[in-house]
Amino acid sequence: MSREFILPDLGEGLTEAEIVAWLVAPGDEVAIDQPIVELESAKSVVQLPTPFAGVVESLGGEVGEVIHAGSVLMTLAAVGADAGTTPTAAVSPAVDRGADASADEPASEGSGAVLIGYGTKQSTVTKRHASAPARFGRRPAATGGSSAARSVSGGSRLDAGRRSPVVSPIVRRIAREHGFDASQLDGSGPDHLVMRRDVESFISDELGNATARAATSAAPGAPVAPTTAQAAAPSRTALPSDEGDRRVPLDRTARAAAAHFSRSRREIPEATVWMDVDATELLAARRQLQEATGERYGVTALVARFVVAGLRKHPSLNSSYDAEREELVLHSAVNLGLAAQTPRGLLVPVVHSAERMSLRELRDAIGARSEQAASGAFPPAALNGGTFTLNNYGTLGVDGSAAIINHPEAAMLGIGRLVERPWVVDGELAVRTVTELTLSFDHRVCDGAEAAALLTFVARCIERPVSVLAEL
Repeated sequence: MSREFILPDLGEGLTEAEIVAWLVAPGDEVAIDQPIVELESAKSVVQLPTPFAGVVESLGGEVGEVIHAGSVLMTLAAVGADAGTTPTAAVSPAVDRGADASADEPASEGSGAVLIGYGTKQSTVTKRHASAPARFGRRPAATGGSSAARSVSGGSRLDAGRRSPVVSPIVRRIAREHGFDASQLDGSGPDHLVMRRDVESFISDELGNATARAATSAAPGAPVAPTTAQAAAPSRTALPSDEGDRRVPLDRTARAAAAHFSRSRREIPEATVWMDVDATELLAARRQLQEATGERYGVTALVARFVVAGLRKHPSLNSSYDAEREELVLHSAVNLGLAAQTPRGLLVPVVHSAERMSLRELRDAIGARSEQAASGAFPPAALNGGTFTLNNYGTLGVDGSAAIINHPEAAMLGIGRLVERPWVVDGELAVRTVTELTLSFDHRVCDGAEAAALLTFVARCIERPVSVLAEL
């Protein structure tokens, strides 16, 4: 009996995803909770595990193909009587690691990655220690064969039958830009994981080999033709004027961002207030805090703590506007979004329930999101549910910005660069470290007085951090 694994509703209005890489192939035997495909939605790249075991009969699409929620992702044939349970509901890509096994299953056999809507029966203890070919659905390749037998052509290290694990979106993108699939390389990382150095080494070797072959076969003085990899790589520089304009298609993330920005500008009547703030005492307090604890604290974490406290005093700015019902939705939790420039473009990862965190916990949560931003790979939940965004665009070297509010949120606070400026202190000029705060807000949720109250509260916290500790 065959079973169909259906692509679930991805949430947050996302109904489609692009197949980045298959981690299994027809004929492979897969276990419960084994990752079988990498999908890229407009918000993130995720590995989707299978909720039941079996033998892969067919795959629901080719790499690069866009599939929609409700489509068949994979068809499996059962292996034995206890291959798994038949799905009864749509599966979510989110993994519920806190869920218990179903009541009719032994607790000792519960899976560590229970998918919503599906039961599991196979223990993942042995699977955690399995080799890469077993975990990723590939049988161990025979050894001792010639390089030509394992390659697509000549001395290439690509193998069309190989499915090495690839985690980093950057690694996949570099490979795609040079016309090959990174999973076809034998990775040098743990469990054959394909690293960036593997892709760059292959590109370097292939370019060198192809150029040498072309130079050898070309007639004296004849121009050397570009290699396939060179031709496949898109140019990142402007074309000469005599070659005309160049059109660059937007990728999935950029298209989603463009639509999101347009919706925000179209629907939200935003206004902006700003002010320059003396941050000298904040930097001094940060040094004292680091000396007292031996731990590092960033400016973003400290300002985030002030913002969270301010939103508890001014909840209308931690809200969203329901246009259909003409109601203001005041959110009980402060889910703090952090605008981040990532290899996949501008994303806003979220620190959920920031109001419940101590300064140290908030710092660690922001640090974790910053580390994930370096690769652009976030868990799906990390990009959902924000209620207010903090944008430290001072890291880009600018003082201010007329920021676009992250719909459906009601406000965004921006921090400019920290620069030394002349400043009047007690009637005399002094050199102080100054930053500019900018608050963009939805004028439907509050008037300018409320927005100014939040802005001045955060400014007062920055200028006199010790004096406001009692309020925090």
